[in-house]
Amino acid sequence: MTDKFTPTWMVTAIYKLTPEQLKSQGIKAVLTDLDNTLIAWNNPDGTSELHEWLHAMRKAGIPVMIVSNNSASRIKRVANPLNLPFVARALKPMVRGLNAAVKELGLKKSEVVMVGDQLITDVWSAHNYGIRSILVKPLIETDQWNTQINRFFEKGIKKAMLAANPDLTWRNELD
Repeated sequence: MTDKFTPTWMVTAIYKLTPEQLKSQGIKAVLTDLDNTLIAWNNPDGTSELHEWLHAMRKAGIPVMIVSNNSASRIKRVANPLNLPFVARALKPMVRGLNAAVKELGLKKSEVVMVGDQLITDVWSAHNYGIRSILVKPLIETDQWNTQINRFFEKGIKKAMLAANPDLTWRNELD
């Protein structure tokens, strides 16, 4: 039951991912959720850590694209100042948004990874689409009201998923 919610990796934060780690896994682009993954949902300007991470990705030639269930206007508030492409209304856990992102990047599924803080949307959509996933801890402990609903259901799923996969633990880097 938990297979579709089991991420490839669990990393404490997206900012821990380095170009070297990604390249060693054959990853050429990062698809990322927005709220509580790339930015805290209540801080659309991001942190200096975010800006440094994006600079490192750009310097290494690794595109970062936001794939979010949010509206285009919500994502633009973050994406435009950061000069990041995005797919809005991705409908995760369905694959529409991931498919659009991968087509826009012109890459193979094996060359991208989906990073997000939710099993029910981010990891499940990656599994449905057939790409690898990285579950990260939410940047802050609070969520928008609609995400709070997912978190309620996610608690039991996460407990079962971790019990079924004892080797899957939080790390500060990819294996």
